[in-house]
Amino acid sequence: MTRFYPLESSVLHSPAWFVPFDEFAQRARAADVSTELERFDPAGSAWVLQETPAIRTPSAVIAYPELGRRRGPGAQPERFRVRFGAIGFAPLYPADGEDFDAALAGVEFTAYPYDDTTPPALAGEPRVVRLLPSVAFPYGPGVRTVHGVVVDAVNQAPVANALVEARGVTSRDGVAWLERTLTSAAGAFRLALRWEGDLVIGPPPEQVFHLTATERPGRTGALDVRLPAGRDTRHVIEIVEHQR
Repeated sequence: MTRFYPLESSVLHSPAWFVPFDEFAQRARAADVSTELERFDPAGSAWVLQETPAIRTPSAVIAYPELGRRRGPGAQPERFRVRFGAIGFAPLYPADGEDFDAALAGVEFTAYPYDDTTPPALAGEPRVVRLLPSVAFPYGPGVRTVHGVVVDAVNQAPVANALVEARGVTSRDGVAWLERTLTSAAGAFRLALRWEGDLVIGPPPEQVFHLTATERPGRTGALDVRLPAGRDTRHVIEIVEHQR
């Protein structure tokens, strides 16, 4: 597990810049975020843990300025990935706008060689890494949640790291809302539902929330949850294969 070091050298040519973002609180998270850096070894076709320290800039951005600092005409680009950790959170590795895939195990990037006189072929771009509440997230008092498990529809095997979502629009001002979480290794999830669902006239009156679970493109599931009736129910979302 890599410790963070204070800013000691220029990060002008860092091949990667990361901004951990607490999605539940909707703010950047500077404290209690750990990283592991791995380099891809083409000879062994495996990821190898590295000891290169991460640097935290004064604006709380995580960077790796020493990666790629190599002299000589034979220096080649290298592939790396960073894995993030924070107690109570699960990192969402696809970038914004990319399809979700539960198999992703880190944020990959390429470190291009550079030296004191020659900049890298491509500059690193800032990347927001969203931290979603995990099944162990310490929701505060009064936060409404639902829980359950995501399984394969065929063999009922739990689906780890599946993305569980609920979204809707507030009735008063039409503001869109989104709640997300990731399942545990056992396929378990606990999802906050802080906003209102679709209102159903009673008796008794209820709200309906539309939950979706995604393992990867083409493998999804869905379930409607009715509250307050289903508040204490263990909900099961089945993942099925779809034709693409």
